[in-house]
Amino acid sequence: MRPSKRAPDELRPVTLERGVSRYAEGSCLVSFGNTRVLCTASLEERGPGWLRGSGKGWVTAEYSMLPRATHERTRREVTSGKPSGRTQEIQRLIGRSLRAVVDLQAIGERQIVLDCDVIQADGGTRTASVTGAWVALHECFTWMQSRSIISVNPLRDHVAAVSCGIHAGTPVLDLDYAEDSGAETDANFVITGKGGLVEVQGTAEGKPFSEAELMALLALAKGGIATLVDLQKAAVAPR
Repeated sequence: MRPSKRAPDELRPVTLERGVSRYAEGSCLVSFGNTRVLCTASLEERGPGWLRGSGKGWVTAEYSMLPRATHERTRREVTSGKPSGRTQEIQRLIGRSLRAVVDLQAIGERQIVLDCDVIQADGGTRTASVTGAWVALHECFTWMQSRSIISVNPLRDHVAAVSCGIHAGTPVLDLDYAEDSGAETDANFVITGKGGLVEVQGTAEGKPFSEAELMALLALAKGGIATLVDLQKAAVAPR
């Protein structure tokens, strides 16, 4: 039995609430159980210097965790002068994941910055960030279309992410902190709405895992992603 009493293929309760930020061009408050992340999308009229003259835009991300998002207070990374290696890894993951489903040429020479700020952490903050950032980005592009900044929505597909792992010998979906901290194998999957794999991260915390176990985790992830994509569709549906 999982600590949360969930079935092996059961997600935590997931909510995606768009339009939560008054000033951002796009926003989403995403919750995976007790993990909550505020995702905002900000339009910048100039893209990176290295893309100047290419006609292409860019989508990038920044990730941070509030000091009391965890059981004990953690120092703000700004006080140390640079983001940690973990933070840099996660924000690069978020940026890569969203760019995989965006027509950068359709943005023009502009940049969208996705800020993912963890309000409360209980496992799966990076996967929640990717899933919520897609909703924020969709809202930003809709905002741009409504003002004739772009003529078409540059999003080519959905993308979402979910964690899986082997806990007490059983492959399970969407690990919370209690499971993640004791998992024998920990993996994160980023998958598009059409089923394309964007990123797979898998680590054996104890004994190595088998190919059969990897495929079992992938099957769980695909089922979870299908549910998350349905929730994204509901979140961005016209009101």
